[in-house]
Amino acid sequence: MSEESPVTPNPWAQWRSATPARLALGRAGSGMPTDETLRFGWAHAMARDAIHAALDVDALAAALTAQRWEVARARSRAADRTEYLRRPDLGRQLDESDATRLLAERRYGCDVCVVIGDGLSSLAVARHAVPLLAALRPHLPAGTRFAPVVIATQARVALADEVGELFGAALSVMLIGERPGLSSPDSLGIYLTHTPTRGRHDAERNCISNVRPEGLSSEAAAFKLAWLMRESLRRGLTGVGLKDESDLAVLDEERRAPPLPR
Repeated sequence: MSEESPVTPNPWAQWRSATPARLALGRAGSGMPTDETLRFGWAHAMARDAIHAALDVDALAAALTAQRWEVARARSRAADRTEYLRRPDLGRQLDESDATRLLAERRYGCDVCVVIGDGLSSLAVARHAVPLLAALRPHLPAGTRFAPVVIATQARVALADEVGELFGAALSVMLIGERPGLSSPDSLGIYLTHTPTRGRHDAERNCISNVRPEGLSSEAAAFKLAWLMRESLRRGLTGVGLKDESDLAVLDEERRAPPLPR
């Protein structure tokens, strides 16, 4: 006769197949089952590694170059990861020597400046930045003028404002690793700012979040991003004045499509 399991199952356990969230864990006496305790420890370690692991800038630059993107490199004023985590303000400012170098490479009249920042998850950037940019290109008008894609380390979101200002871009796009969760250590965030200048605040940006296969796919994020970019350049704004209505564009396309043969 088999022994009865010491774990009391949770009646919501069937929901676990629909979400990576930590729910319906069950219990063993007054505590969690051993397997759930181990899963929590693994998830916590993955989140810590995502924050502290250094971005492989060479590999990222090579992948972007293979897609025919022109690449530049920069870093913030945070000297290392410890200072970056303790001094968020330094992560929003370009290193002085890099700012001087980028200014010398300025392209007058460019439409878009893309910055890829390691942020709080280099894992997210390493996995999703290249597929996202590959998916983005087919959605943009052929004449869109890009500044070199800047790979920035120890970077916060606002660093793209200074980079965009140096390049004289009409629109800055920041791809950055988001703060890891226990079920999402590799979530990529996208931030758009029209007329980027130092001192911009969050209400003047648009954000697309949770870009990863388990969240918003690269293809879906690229479609939203391209729609926001086109509308931002057309209307001359981002932030609270620009609402994401890309879903309406999908509906319009479906309505215009010819009916399927019967």
